[in-house]
Amino acid sequence: MTESTNQLLKPVTTKINDEGNLSIGGCDLVKLADQYSTPLYVIDEQTLRSVCRDYKNAFASYEKVNMMYASKALCTMATSAIIASEGFGFDTVSGGEIYTVYKAGVDMKKVLFNGNNKSFDELNLAIDLGVGRISVDNFFELSLLDEIAKSKNEIVDVLLRITPGIECHTHEYIQTGHLDSKFGFDLTQIDEAVELILNQYKNINLHGLHAHIGSQIFETKVYHDEIEILVKELARLDEKFGLKLDEINIGGGLGVKYTENDLPPSTFEIADVIIKSLNENVKKYGIQPPTLFIEPGRSIISTSGVTLYTFGSSKQVPKGKKYVAIDGGMSDNPRPSMYQAEYRAQIANKPDAELAQTVTVAGRFCESGDILIKDINLPEIEEGDILCVFNTGAYNYSMASNYNRVQKPQMVLVNNSQSDIIVKRETLDDLIAKDVIPDRLK
Repeated sequence: MTESTNQLLKPVTTKINDEGNLSIGGCDLVKLADQYSTPLYVIDEQTLRSVCRDYKNAFASYEKVNMMYASKALCTMATSAIIASEGFGFDTVSGGEIYTVYKAGVDMKKVLFNGNNKSFDELNLAIDLGVGRISVDNFFELSLLDEIAKSKNEIVDVLLRITPGIECHTHEYIQTGHLDSKFGFDLTQIDEAVELILNQYKNINLHGLHAHIGSQIFETKVYHDEIEILVKELARLDEKFGLKLDEINIGGGLGVKYTENDLPPSTFEIADVIIKSLNENVKKYGIQPPTLFIEPGRSIISTSGVTLYTFGSSKQVPKGKKYVAIDGGMSDNPRPSMYQAEYRAQIANKPDAELAQTVTVAGRFCESGDILIKDINLPEIEEGDILCVFNTGAYNYSMASNYNRVQKPQMVLVNNSQSDIIVKRETLDDLIAKDVIPDRLK
């Protein structure tokens, strides 16, 4: 089976250049750190486009497929423009994500709005900007959405998000009749929702069903089973209500390679499973092949991103660990402290140097849990060395904070030896821009 970009640990353009430094996109990482300062997010355009094309090629044999990038993994105007240019639509989960892709020039008919507690203002925005699909999550939202659409004299196209009874945990999954989840209609609630749409909510047009089964998925059979559940439901709703629903959204969740031990399936492997399951089950349940929506997020953006840091202080604990500190940490990458996520890294200015010690890379923040990488083998480290952490494109910038009143890093896009700022570094004035001192305190 063909390898795909999500199975790589590093961006496709990663090299050691003639000066002995790591380079990505033809750009020397040490020079990038000097030019833009650190911490610095770096996105490799060639890697990003490569994985988008992997998905398009993998699913090419199924005519009715819509690729929808899950924006929550990383949402900026520049990355949105690149992904849109590769033919993708967008799965959004907030008014902010909707507005970002809108300002990036995305065709809003190719945007879906998802989420379990969409606000009145967000639903208003989605309708006003012409979002193509809204994935309705619950009975309250059905009522609210119909009310807003009616006030605007609009018909809103929707999918029903359901809880399919499948939950995936990377290497294994469980399948039950009911799962305790904050998302979606339980299978036992679908009929009631459909009846409301058919008989009461006249400004809602139902097209199909939406489900999501997990994240960082390494198991392929789970996609086969999800497809069968959704197709079976389409057939059942047709038989009971005469509804010719013709869309299914299977979410995303394909895993990526954070460490050498991670062995995610390729986009081609999951496409083979999904397409075979679709072909088998539409015959089995006697329906027409539906339009397939798939929503990869992490597997689209993660591998293309790295983060650069500068080493500062160090500490050798007597008869214990050696800690080496960087100028970033849990505010620009909260995943290690939140999820015990593991990463791999190299010293960008010493990529070929002998691995001389085992150290723990500590962040600069006032938390004992601010540890970026535990027990990594690295060369001898000097103050000012540049650390390159791989596979940080997903859920780093998008989950970043201003903890300890530290500015968020900037982000650059690299391609063909050119670098461009796509997110500016926050300034100290940015940090206080929304602060207000009441007159009575002056």
